[in-house]
Amino acid sequence: MSVRLDKVWQAINPDRLRKIFLEMLDIYSPSGKEEDIQLYLEELLTRSGFSVERQEIDVDRYNLRVTMGPGEPRLYLVGHVDTVPAWDLDEFGPEQDGGIIRGLGSADMKGGCAAMVEAWLALAEALEPAERPSVGLLLVVGEEENGDGSATFLKSCTPPWVVIGEPTSLAAKFSHYGYLEAGFVTRGLRSHSSLPELGHNAVESMLRVLLLLGNDTLFDRAKSKIVYSIREMRSSQAGFVVPDRCETWIDLHLPPDHDPIELQEAIREIVAGLDRTIPGLDLTVSFDFASAGYNLGTSNHLAQTLREIYPKLDLLLQTNAFRSHSDGNLFFAAGVKPLILGPGSLETAHTPDELVVFEEVSNAARIYAALCLGM
Repeated sequence: MSVRLDKVWQAINPDRLRKIFLEMLDIYSPSGKEEDIQLYLEELLTRSGFSVERQEIDVDRYNLRVTMGPGEPRLYLVGHVDTVPAWDLDEFGPEQDGGIIRGLGSADMKGGCAAMVEAWLALAEALEPAERPSVGLLLVVGEEENGDGSATFLKSCTPPWVVIGEPTSLAAKFSHYGYLEAGFVTRGLRSHSSLPELGHNAVESMLRVLLLLGNDTLFDRAKSKIVYSIREMRSSQAGFVVPDRCETWIDLHLPPDHDPIELQEAIREIVAGLDRTIPGLDLTVSFDFASAGYNLGTSNHLAQTLREIYPKLDLLLQTNAFRSHSDGNLFFAAGVKPLILGPGSLETAHTPDELVVFEEVSNAARIYAALCLGM
């Protein structure tokens, strides 16, 4: 692989990569409105000589799929082109500060997508068709919402491996946290706001529920490995009244060896006795989404490839678990082995200060190319 790898690495063009990355950041592509960026990427890949397949998801929404080499791809590079909504529509685009690039989606995960596209272009430029590995490039929509892009791909294709470019600071995540979404609804009795004693405040009940739940040893941040985060809370809004309904959603991220179903039952047991502590409590709990984690281990050829090439890039290979939720859970559930590896970090993703170091994006392109050749 070393001769071919040297040829491909020499073909990786940092100036082209930077241009692709900045142009992607300049296109607003929140979940559900990805067509503009897909048109840009489709035109870029088509102009470079590739046959690009659209996988229709919805009206004006589609994945892009490209393959090279003989037979069915043994590995796909997978990137999601959608982002969370902009914090400020006037300032979502890229800003450069030396080697740092800021902007909506820079880490999650347009940096990873740009690196995958550059690796793809370099493989095609450096290698004759007969030399090219059997790999695919998949650019999906909808990851930040319900994963409908990846779910559509998996209906017709389940490759042995995928590499997903979520932000990991180039750590190789062969293990992945599971995820559970818990929904809580408290109900009360509406009354005029100046006469709260005549009603029952659903918000007050919810606050007591959350206080008692959060104080349980199951979610003790100093001791528990479960990540507990209250994502959203809202109440009925009908003027100057005591609210009679309150809804809360909680995100729960579980280490790979934890079962989401067991956590559901544990939460139900905790809240089952809260009516003895909270007078008049009317509480409903639901679990609308659950996804198990996984641990693939590092005794595989992708890990071996990484152990060989990271020293060449002066990088230290780290292999801890990916702590967030991603399309990796969907791929694993479908029988595919997902490696999560990309530039940028979760610490800035989904924040107004999202950023990525461009050197990480360049190294990601080299790593993706090496993983493709390793197949």
